Amino acid sequence: MIKHIFFDLDHTIWDFDRNARETLLELYETYQLENIGLTSAENFIATYTINNHQLWAQYHLGKISKEALRQERFRKTFIDLGVKPDLIPLDFEDEYVRLGPTKTNLFDGAEKVLTYLKEKYHLHIISNGFKEAVTTKMSVSNLNPYFKNVVISEDVGVNKPDKAIFEYALNLAKAQKHESVMIGDSIEADVYGAQNFGIKAIYFNPFKAQKPSDVQEQIHHLEELMNHF
Repeated sequence: MIKHIFFDLDHTIWDFDRNARETLLELYETYQLENIGLTSAENFIATYTINNHQLWAQYHLGKISKEALRQERFRKTFIDLGVKPDLIPLDFEDEYVRLGPTKTNLFDGAEKVLTYLKEKYHLHIISNGFKEAVTTKMSVSNLNPYFKNVVISEDVGVNKPDKAIFEYALNLAKAQKHESVMIGDSIEADVYGAQNFGIKAIYFNPFKAQKPSDVQEQIHHLEELMNHF
């Protein structure tokens, strides 16, 4: 029955946390953050990761804007770690946004699985990521050849889990609900968003978090998809 597979990008195919870590380690050295009291790069990365995930959860639900997310995630991280506001590097966020999307780490098995699925199905991306970042990630990671369409929330005007972005994606793909499936790491944005719209969803759960009882299917590794399809 399935003809169209819709993937999330960040945290599902493109390994956001691994790429962020590489970027932040570089910027830690570039900005000599040790000199403003951040003596542990690992602590800096861990604190940022927590703040970024929390802010993205709010962004998915439309509670904060893109601008607010970008302004807050590093400001809060620096302040949480005791850095005085006047010592926070003003262009740190801009450099992170410039450098981060150029990283090319994908989740294990991504290229193998996409190569396999592309021969049998129409593949598409639905991303809440920022347009300029998504475009760069897709290009430098050589992901574009796998996908028929790349739907970005900034273009549509709404984020997952809003039903409108799923409707837009299916219409663009000329796909029917019963022949479509969504795969992503976010319970709220990807899984519940798809299920509430009326299409099947598979939860990508690489860190083996507790699965809610109303989530029907999950995978822990992308290569498990080769057994599903």
